[in-house]
Amino acid sequence: MRVLMIGDIVGRPGRKAVQELLPYLLHEYRPDLVVANGENAAGGNGITPPVAAELFNRGIHVLTMGNHVWDKREAENLLEEEARILRPANYPDGTPGRGYTIIRVKEDLQVGIINLSGRIFLSTLECPFRLARLLAEEIRATTRMILVDFHAEATSEKVAMGWYLDGLVSAVVGTHTHIQTADARILPGGTAYITDVGMTGPRDSILGVKTEIVIKKFITQMPVRFEVATGPVQLEAVLIDINPDTGRAEAIQRLQLYGTS
Repeated sequence: MRVLMIGDIVGRPGRKAVQELLPYLLHEYRPDLVVANGENAAGGNGITPPVAAELFNRGIHVLTMGNHVWDKREAENLLEEEARILRPANYPDGTPGRGYTIIRVKEDLQVGIINLSGRIFLSTLECPFRLARLLAEEIRATTRMILVDFHAEATSEKVAMGWYLDGLVSAVVGTHTHIQTADARILPGGTAYITDVGMTGPRDSILGVKTEIVIKKFITQMPVRFEVATGPVQLEAVLIDINPDTGRAEAIQRLQLYGTS
């Protein structure tokens, strides 16, 4: 069973990258399931119904989110109504939406997907470690194939999650920091891991934002309004092969593709 996990989609350039580059990946690698982090897909922050529909129509099966999940007012109703969009599971009880799902990929194959938020330099939510284990054990009653999107700032917190869940889930994939890391590997217990899958959006940017704006903020320490950059686009992702009988990952491969516009 093959999963393609696409890194944080940023604004219109990120959606352009999906439109331009995802068809090649679908043809070349033939993934059974495509998951993408979409928390920045609408104007650089948040998600809206038209943007979600566009991404689903491009071939993405499930969208995960993160700390910008509520940045668009439409998100509350959207996440209540659309089961294919996940928000971090460790938000408080009563928060709209859902933090995990089990999706049927083929007649005899189901995959669990869990979305979690880290707590270092982010909002103080429920402990993602304890909740991750509880959810993974619950999902394993249905399927051993489980993908975790851990949306976190600190690399140490992400690495800790990978080791904590090693052997319990098929993959722990880090998102949020928008820079693809070079540490993709299979942990001893059979869990595929990468600290950050990277960013899908404008290549000539600072985490998707116009470079001059971010540099001005660093130099002046004054408030600035972030704007999504333009120009050539990139798509970063990982491809994960999972044994459907055991749920153990057999391979993880980093992907970096560049578009022309």
